[in-house]
Amino acid sequence: MKPEIDPFREPRNESGMLQCVFNGEKIPMILRHGDVRQAAKDWQTYSSDAPFRVPIPSEEDVRTMRQLPIETNPPEHAEYRALVEPFFRRAKDPDMIARVEALISGLLNEAISRDSLEIVNDFALPLQSRALTYLLNVPETEADIWIGWGIHVFRVSGGVKKGIALEEYLHAQFDRAEADPGEDFFSALTQAIYQGRGLTREEMMGFANLAFAGGRDTIIHTVSSVFAYLARNPAALEFLREDPGRITHASEEFFRVFMPLTHLGRVCPVETDVHGVTVAAGERISLCWASANRDETVFKAPEEIRLDRKPNPHLSFGFGTHLCLGASHARLLVRTLLHRCVEMIGSITELASEDRVEKEEGYQRILGFESLEVKVTGR
Repeated sequence: MKPEIDPFREPRNESGMLQCVFNGEKIPMILRHGDVRQAAKDWQTYSSDAPFRVPIPSEEDVRTMRQLPIETNPPEHAEYRALVEPFFRRAKDPDMIARVEALISGLLNEAISRDSLEIVNDFALPLQSRALTYLLNVPETEADIWIGWGIHVFRVSGGVKKGIALEEYLHAQFDRAEADPGEDFFSALTQAIYQGRGLTREEMMGFANLAFAGGRDTIIHTVSSVFAYLARNPAALEFLREDPGRITHASEEFFRVFMPLTHLGRVCPVETDVHGVTVAAGERISLCWASANRDETVFKAPEEIRLDRKPNPHLSFGFGTHLCLGASHARLLVRTLLHRCVEMIGSITELASEDRVEKEEGYQRILGFESLEVKVTGR
């Protein structure tokens, strides 16, 4: 199976840059693998100390606090990150791995029992939400609330910004944790010490906001895209079944190609020449992970999905200081899904689908699915 045509191929090969307008702001996008890696490491030139402006478009209208630790620079970044890393390392704990395996087995058994299943909302969203309760060490029943928010916690629904509902929920969780602390993520933040002091409520909210927004739709759409690939390429399941050791390489290839996050922003503190483009002080550039993952100088036949691709130095989890905190968690979910599919699934048939498409002035790319209906049969 070949994914959609790479919209960044021509500008990447010609200049390595693409100037694109987002909500009226012209942002130069860095496209080449090596250039993106170099910029991701150079935080002095390309700063993350930019509240609301690391995501593109900016998020001033959907949240009221700086996301932590992603919107900070060293050395503060490392100190902030250390406060929550123990929770994200839980993805490697045997108990959590066992819970994720049981969760995915149950979801697949439910899928097999039904005549059809809409993957995005009825499989990927519950998987992401329930697995997050394991990571944050909160009751699994909390996932029922999170599932009700839908695929993206910030999108407008019924005239109400869902970011407001998220913030109200987080404040309630911190109020509860301060009154009766436990062993969960929220309690840990209420008791954390940063530079000799406790965290402010705004700092706590910054951590929690990112935990809920950062890996939500990315995991959901990656999982949905994996299902579509297996449905459209029946031989893939058999290829992985012949040697389950191939699953690790296959999952990394899926992360490389099915990259729902196109890019992230950085701010230039001073006027900077960025590969021939002058960026004024205080203006932004983009680190385009999606383009870097298709760079022909790094990946042979990058348009092809090769389940045994190696090496595979994709940048889907970022690079350098800001390497994604949730990378181990995402890998656990996708690898476990593939292992369980190999063991439990005979075939997946696609019945209907609607692509989720990012349409910007300078490019258009498929990010996953708005909906994906399939029929799943057991072995």
